[in-house]
Amino acid sequence: MNLRLIGIGAGVLIILSLPLAGAIAGPDGAGQDDGKGGGLFSALGLSDPSRTSPAAPADPARAAGRQQPGPAEQPRTDSRCGPELSSPHGVEAQTCVLVGEGRTWGRSYYRNTSGRALDAVLTMMGPAGRTVQIRCAVGAGDEPGLCETPKEDSVGEPEGYSAVAEFAVPDDEGELLLRSGSNSPAPGDG
Repeated sequence: MNLRLIGIGAGVLIILSLPLAGAIAGPDGAGQDDGKGGGLFSALGLSDPSRTSPAAPADPARAAGRQQPGPAEQPRTDSRCGPELSSPHGVEAQTCVLVGEGRTWGRSYYRNTSGRALDAVLTMMGPAGRTVQIRCAVGAGDEPGLCETPKEDSVGEPEGYSAVAEFAVPDDEGELLLRSGSNSPAPGDG
């Protein structure tokens, strides 16, 4: 009976070791040091990626001289912003001029903690008297938001552009609560 169990155990070990022997030998049976990426380590996914053979490159697309598609390169956007300002009425804002891909636009980041809806007017002024203006509704919540002009083709130098955002109560009187500019001096600077 013990011999029978030993025989069965030996048979099972032989059957289980055949795939392991094939992995050690590699795909063509020439052994793990043949430089073709075969062997136990590569079969188990443990091969050293820095050791690749010219006969079997790890990246076929690179070997063919093609570029692998990677993450798209994001275009550069430059910004010139004024200081972060706040009013005693619960409005905070910072206004910027942005330049990227040959286009220029204005943007105002804001937060409204006044407890009431407001109107914002963002005006972008450029060289040669060019002006773009947009109205934005500013909700009564205190979540951050932004107001942005359309992107226009750039003309002249970026320093020739400025943006101003004005936040007001939307009624007949239109009480101005805050004015924020892209080239405003910081509070206390003048």
